[in-house]
Amino acid sequence: MHPADDLTPARPVDESRPLDRIVARAAAAWLVRLHDAPTPDDIAACERWCAADPEHARAWQRAQRVDARFSGLHAGVGLSVLGRKDRAERGERRAALKALGVMFVGGSAGYVAYRAAPWREWTADERTATGERRTVVLADGTRVDLNTATAFDIAFTDTERRIVLHTGEILVETGADANRASNVYRPFVVQTSQGRIRALGTRFDVGKTPRDAIQVSVLHGAVEIAPAAAPQLKRVVAAGQQTSFTATAVDATAPVDPHVADWSRGVLFADRVRLADFAAELGRYRPGVLRCDPSVAELRITGAFQIGNTDSILAALPNTLPVQVVYRTRYWVTIVAGTNTATT
Repeated sequence: MHPADDLTPARPVDESRPLDRIVARAAAAWLVRLHDAPTPDDIAACERWCAADPEHARAWQRAQRVDARFSGLHAGVGLSVLGRKDRAERGERRAALKALGVMFVGGSAGYVAYRAAPWREWTADERTATGERRTVVLADGTRVDLNTATAFDIAFTDTERRIVLHTGEILVETGADANRASNVYRPFVVQTSQGRIRALGTRFDVGKTPRDAIQVSVLHGAVEIAPAAAPQLKRVVAAGQQTSFTATAVDATAPVDPHVADWSRGVLFADRVRLADFAAELGRYRPGVLRCDPSVAELRITGAFQIGNTDSILAALPNTLPVQVVYRTRYWVTIVAGTNTATT
């Protein structure tokens, strides 16, 4: 998401020297702006700003490092407020810029500002950056794999083991709760924006669908789904089944996608998938903008791809499809029709 990625100061700089706060705030503003569906004009304007002064380029480099260190921003974390009009949202935008500016100016102080930010994803107990995947083991022995750009909080009590999924996708393998202090059985619950998922001794995948529903895929055991606004629609989903639900409805169950958890092994599987859909999924694992031109959107792609290196996947596309990959910058990439090649 950083169009001036290749800009470097004209001469070596003293990184211990603090940034001017006005320049740091300007760099923060550019970072926020470019995280919010930037246009080519936005990118060009940022490049001009970076080139105008070595201090601008130095501030932008520090902005990039802070952004990478603190797991990156995305459009849902205080950044989409840019175009909104009401006073509260303008205040949230100013708070975002202030927090970013503080992070860019100083190291440890920046971390404090980051932890104090008002967005749940930033302050979550466990989180991953764009393109990052990792595994955590909770106090009860439950194993949770986090997919790219995922955040959840841990809220264990004497009567319940709860995690609150704010964003992203997780693969859960529940533990036996061997460390509980009493003999009271504590159910394991995943709380989402659409409702609750109670594990019944199981391994299951939870993530958001493009329509903002919650998809649950049960690999072992079973889960009980309870939509937030319609608990009477509570449903048990058994191993080998998957479904999606919102706060008011639960879809019919279907056979589980055998590749639903491939991401936990670093694999993106495609079987004659539309190139536009493939690009959208691949884009989840790389910072910046990855677009597919409509002229090649309906091409089909098949294969198993290692998502640890998305640049390699993009580089290989022209070998199998009549396309070319155009890099405006490292973080602004478009898949277009290949030169002198048919796309139908």
